[in-house]
Amino acid sequence: MPRVCVFDVNETLLDLAALDPHFKRLFGDAAVRGEWFGQMIQSALVSTVTGNYSDFGAIGGAALQMTAERHGVELSEEDRQSVLTTVPKLPPHPDSREGLERLRNAGFRLATLTNSTQRVAESQMESSGLGEFFEQVLSADEVRRLKPAPEPYRMAAEKLGVGVADIRLVAAHAWDVAGALGAGCAAAFVARPGKVPDPLVGLPDVVGADLAEVADGIIEAEG
Repeated sequence: MPRVCVFDVNETLLDLAALDPHFKRLFGDAAVRGEWFGQMIQSALVSTVTGNYSDFGAIGGAALQMTAERHGVELSEEDRQSVLTTVPKLPPHPDSREGLERLRNAGFRLATLTNSTQRVAESQMESSGLGEFFEQVLSADEVRRLKPAPEPYRMAAEKLGVGVADIRLVAAHAWDVAGALGAGCAAAFVARPGKVPDPLVGLPDVVGADLAEVADGIIEAEG
């Protein structure tokens, strides 16, 4: 059974709600943050499917421009940077540390796997204070294929010195869970508010409302 847990970062471990004041100021509605991130994921999927690679930071900037055009808002470079430079400094969800502590104390190896660039990934771990839990901080940018393509999950297994079937991807995104399962990994779904599993993929064997509940489920599932 997998004893290596590999964590998605944005929304799974870190709270994008820290961006809400910027979207409230720029768009008059903090909820536009969700629209922007959804556009970012869509653009990342298009990039991956078409083979026209751009790193996740560039995709985030393009998605912000598309969102602004959709709302008829003209953003200055300072406006753009107020959003994009906050991403490396996102705070953790309140339950993230507790969940990670439970898994570490139970003897699991822990790593992260994010679509963000290596620089952003490392900055996020340092800023959030969660870096101490992870033996490796991994970026899909290394293989120039973004999750949910299979290459990032395979790369994570190789870097960690285990088989793909020996890692469990933990994520709050149905598309990330689908990618991990498709690549041969185990998975766990963190059902954060507004996040639901994809009925076409099916549930992984571990589902929880927050990371602490998911950690307990993983420990129980893997004995």
